[in-house]
Amino acid sequence: MTDRYSRQKLFKPIGEKGQHKIGQKHVLIIGCGALGTANADNLARSGIGKLTLIDRDYVEYSNLQRQQLFTESDAVEQIPKAIAAKKRLTEINSNVVVDAHIMDATSTSLTPLLDGVDLVIDATDNFEIRLIMNDLLQKLTIPWLFGTCVGSSGMSFTILPNQTPCLQCLLDATPMSGATCDSVGIISSAVQMVVVHQTTEAFKILVEDYDALRTSLVVFDLWNNYYQTINVEQARRSECPTCGKEPDYKYLSYEFQMKTEVLCGRNTVQIRSNQEVYLEELAKRLAHIGPIKTNTFLLSIEYESYRIVFFKDGRTFIHGTNSIERAKSVYHKLVG
Repeated sequence: MTDRYSRQKLFKPIGEKGQHKIGQKHVLIIGCGALGTANADNLARSGIGKLTLIDRDYVEYSNLQRQQLFTESDAVEQIPKAIAAKKRLTEINSNVVVDAHIMDATSTSLTPLLDGVDLVIDATDNFEIRLIMNDLLQKLTIPWLFGTCVGSSGMSFTILPNQTPCLQCLLDATPMSGATCDSVGIISSAVQMVVVHQTTEAFKILVEDYDALRTSLVVFDLWNNYYQTINVEQARRSECPTCGKEPDYKYLSYEFQMKTEVLCGRNTVQIRSNQEVYLEELAKRLAHIGPIKTNTFLLSIEYESYRIVFFKDGRTFIHGTNSIERAKSVYHKLVG
């Protein structure tokens, strides 16, 4: 059979009609790490019409253990994850439109990208971004798939605005760990377990089989042989500040648009500037400090005990410290 989607169309809940719908849909994935790359891979192979990818980071060797679209050369060249993912996805399925953005996910940056989006997949690594997503997607009534994993455990939930509890409701009702992959590690099978649930729920939404959607929160720990689905219907609250009767969407306010932040578990501080960085000019200015690595998207340099990475969009990673004050000091020593 020469039809690349033949086996998928043989699956009755999708069929010819569902396959056509998948080919017309647009999915936005926030984060191109382990969850993001695996979901993007599945959707590209399934024949999704358009994928929009957002990620602020670049590929490192420690990513290769679980982030399946990247190669060793991507890590050597420090290619931004969104760009490396787009290249690989286009090789997998050239019929899929892939739009890649190297940037922070904020309410300001996300809003223009959400026009025409049918579904958003959460593949981020922190709850601050998720709470921004939660407010924004609730306000715009766009469905999204929450997912998180660390160690050998993970969870997933399908959020439908005006129908299911939102993420804020879940956080109020269900304890969630603040641990990260960078602090306690992760095994790749935990990633795949979350992705199995996210991609499957994505297919249901894309083919518009809403009756088949899972209404429970999935929680698991593969190493300790634990799997549970939790009925969270009662978690939705009329006084919720996001999905209640009088929402205030506080995470969309200016005070939550962080200029400087510690990247959770990474011993790294991000400093954000609103000015574009001219990498060639910056390389000349910093040449006296030591060897510089650069590509089309970023510049990397070692300084004292730190590794500093400058992105074209004005962001800077200061690797080697969790102190915002120290990171700012290093930044100003280099760029004024």
